[in-house]
Amino acid sequence: MEELAARGAVVAPPVGAGHNWPRNDGIDLDLGWVLDQRVNLSAAERRVATLPGRRTVKKDAQAAWLLKAVTCIDLTTLNGDDTPERVKRLCAKARQPVRLDLLDALGVGDRDITTGAVCVYHRFVSTAVEALEGSGIPVAAVSTGFPAGLVPHDVKLREIEASVADGAREIDIVITREHVLTGNWQALYDEMRDFRAACDDAHVKAILATGDLKTLRNVARASLVCMMAGADFIKTSTGKESINATLLVTLVMLRMIRAYQERTGLKVGYKPAGGISAAKDVLNYQFLMKEELGREWLEPDLFRIGASSLLADIERQLEHHVSGAYSALHRHPIG
Repeated sequence: MEELAARGAVVAPPVGAGHNWPRNDGIDLDLGWVLDQRVNLSAAERRVATLPGRRTVKKDAQAAWLLKAVTCIDLTTLNGDDTPERVKRLCAKARQPVRLDLLDALGVGDRDITTGAVCVYHRFVSTAVEALEGSGIPVAAVSTGFPAGLVPHDVKLREIEASVADGAREIDIVITREHVLTGNWQALYDEMRDFRAACDDAHVKAILATGDLKTLRNVARASLVCMMAGADFIKTSTGKESINATLLVTLVMLRMIRAYQERTGLKVGYKPAGGISAAKDVLNYQFLMKEELGREWLEPDLFRIGASSLLADIERQLEHHVSGAYSALHRHPIG
C-alpha cells in the first residue's frame, strides 16, 4: 500500500501545510455584475446528473480520495443537547479520525491526518480550543444567530467578537435571507462587510442557506455579493433547512467562485454542509470541485465539508478496503 499516495494523488499534506495566496479582502459592490447573473437550469441539471456515471475511483485510488476528504471535514456538533464532554470526545476524534491500524495498513501511518476543523456553538469554543491545543486543528464557531440569523445586527457582531476572543479561528456566519429574497444586495453586502470586520484575523464562512433562497439565480447572486464583501468561504447550508447541500447548488456556487477568481485573482473556498453522510456522496463533491476549480480546491485551505456522520462511513469504507469486510457503524463512534 506504499503506492497509495502516488495512485490517488490526493493524500493529506502534513498539518500546517498551506498556500501563500492572498486572503480575499473583498471588492466594491458591483451591482451590474450581480444582476447580470443567470443560470441555465437544464444545462446545470444535465451536468450534475452525468457526473456519477462519468467519474469513479476504485480500490487504492478511492481510499486516497477518502483520506483527503477526511482532512477537509469540519467535524461538527450543533445539537441542543451538546455538552462539554461530547465536544471533548469530538475533538479527540478530530485528532485521530481514522484508526491507526487502518492507516498503517494503507501505508500512511506516518502521516499526521486530522480533520480540517471542529465546528461548535459559541458556548463550547473555549472547551474545543483547550481540547485541541497543540494539534493545529482550528475551532470554527457558528455565529450571527445561527441557524435563522434573525437576532439584531449588533448582537450578531458581539457574538462573532466573543467567539474570536475565546479562540475561534474560523467563524461560520448566516446571512439574512430576507436581503436575498427582496433583492436588497446593498444590505447583504454591508452586513457581510460588518461580519468580516468583526472576525478580524479569523476566517469567515458565509452560510447562504441555499434551501431558503428559492432559485439558483438567487444562489448565484448571493454567492457573488458575499465574496465581494470579503467572505473567505461560501457555504451552502446550516444543516437545519429542509433542503441542504446538493450537487446542483454546488455547481452554481463553484462557478461563481471561478468567475470571481477570474475577475479579481482572489481564491475563495467552498463548504457544502448538511445531508452529506455517505462516502460515495462526498466523492462526487470532490470530483465536481476538481473539474470546476482544479486540484488546489481539494485542500482544506479551500474545501471544507460540514459533517458529523460522514466520518464514520468513510472509516467503514477504509476498513472494508483493508479487510474486505464491512464493520457495524457503531464501531466507529464520533462523539
